[in-house]
Amino acid sequence: MTDDSPSARQPPEPSLDLESLRRLVGTWEISGDVQGTVTYEWMEGGFFLIQRVDLGQQDGQRIKGSEVIGHEQPFGTEPSEDIESRFYSNSGDTLDYVYELEGETLTIWGGERGSPAYYEGKFSDDGNTLTGAWNYPGGGYEATSTRAK
Repeated sequence: MTDDSPSARQPPEPSLDLESLRRLVGTWEISGDVQGTVTYEWMEGGFFLIQRVDLGQQDGQRIKGSEVIGHEQPFGTEPSEDIESRFYSNSGDTLDYVYELEGETLTIWGGERGSPAYYEGKFSDDGNTLTGAWNYPGGGYEATSTRAK
C-alpha cells in the first residue's frame, strides 16, 4: 500500500530543460532593426522564467509587455513536453511561443514548434551576446542582444 498523504509526496522539481534557459537571466540591450531592453528573471520556485520587454518603435508603436515561460500544466495533467510561453503586450496582444535551446542556438517558435514564424539566434562563446533574427511570412527583422547586467 502506498502513502499518498501530502507529507509523503515529493515536491515537484523544475525541469532540467527549462534550467537550460538560465543563460537568459539578466538584462539585455537590444540593437539592430529594433532597439530597447529585455529582462529575464526566475519566478519564485524556478518553474517559470519571466521576461519583461520594452522595445522602441516597431511598426510605429512602442512595444512593452511581459511573458511567462515554462511548461504548461493545466489542472490534473502532466507538464507539457515543450517549453511554452504567453506574451502579453501593451497593445492587447496575447502571443504564444515554444522555446527550444540546442547547443548555442535558441529558437523561439511563434505558436507551435515548426511554425513559419520563428526567431533563431546564436549565443557568443562567452554567452553575453545573442545574435539572430525573427522570421515570419512577409517579413522579419534582425536583432542583437547584448548582456547589460
